[in-house]
Amino acid sequence: MTDKKELAVNYKHNGNNCCQAVLLAFADELDLSEEQLRQMGAAFGAGMGCMEATCGALCGAEMLLGLKQFQGRPVLSTAKQIHQDFTQKCGASICKDLKGIETGTMLCSCDDCVRNAVESAEKYIFN
Repeated sequence: MTDKKELAVNYKHNGNNCCQAVLLAFADELDLSEEQLRQMGAAFGAGMGCMEATCGALCGAEMLLGLKQFQGRPVLSTAKQIHQDFTQKCGASICKDLKGIETGTMLCSCDDCVRNAVESAEKYIFN
């Protein structure tokens, strides 16, 4: 069994942003090509809004939720669980807060954000 957390970190270190890395770690369980997953996550490098909003890794986990569980109705309850789980593990969900841009104190590295997003996806989506 492949460790998807480390697979995602490997993707991150090989030319993909955090969102793309999370999406690509689950490529074998999705009906999309790797290129389509890269396209889907392309705008979420440095989080949503270039560090101003949600971490890209968390965005990737939420995208996975929609891809796997949407059946014509919102999946907000599970989305909230994923967000809370990620925030508890990382200390925040906003990219610049995670990186300590304004405080000088990093709460969670990109690699660990990717790992935690994958872990949350495994727990709430792919269980």
